[in-house]
Amino acid sequence: MHKKGNLFVVSGPSGAGKGTIIREISKNDNDFKLSVSVTTRAPRNKEIEGVNYYFKTKEKFMDMIENDEFLEYAEVYDNFYGTPKKLVLEAVEKGETILLEIDIQGAIQVKKNYPEGIFIFILPPTMAELKNRIIERGSETDETLKKRMLSAFHEISYMEKYDYFIINDVLEDSIKSFKSIIKAEKCRVMANVKNLLKTYEEEL
Repeated sequence: MHKKGNLFVVSGPSGAGKGTIIREISKNDNDFKLSVSVTTRAPRNKEIEGVNYYFKTKEKFMDMIENDEFLEYAEVYDNFYGTPKKLVLEAVEKGETILLEIDIQGAIQVKKNYPEGIFIFILPPTMAELKNRIIERGSETDETLKKRMLSAFHEISYMEKYDYFIINDVLEDSIKSFKSIIKAEKCRVMANVKNLLKTYEEEL
């Protein structure tokens, strides 16, 4: 019996731990696939085409924008990054579960272009804990730390645009919550009713 897959869009402020949650889930479960982005930057050492990124020229990327081939895209430090629409939606139609880790502005674009997506926001347990996590990275001055904290609070204010939130205090608990959301969404009636009815009708 064929069931449609899902696109899970995951966001949260830097330091909330969204990347860690996704890495752990993907590492231990073959049911999930990470969305691979398109970029115009040059490949770095050991990066593989189609695994880390799809590497394109700026001219090709502009053509893809013109042809509406992205769920979202953005320019970051003179390079472009985008989520390929066709590959993601084809995978979802085949029943696959796709995870897309992306910033909030990108998530808003995805929601506009694919409202059927499920949007999950990862939160730190407290702002103090978030500050400690950023400090532990050892890469911030007092000035940049203050900017990061203000930016994090600004990002958190967008949480109401998401379907679910997870407070990432204990990693194991956060992973369980994430998997519970995925399991529940796979059983959502409205997402699967057409395919299920078609299957039962064919079996009459």
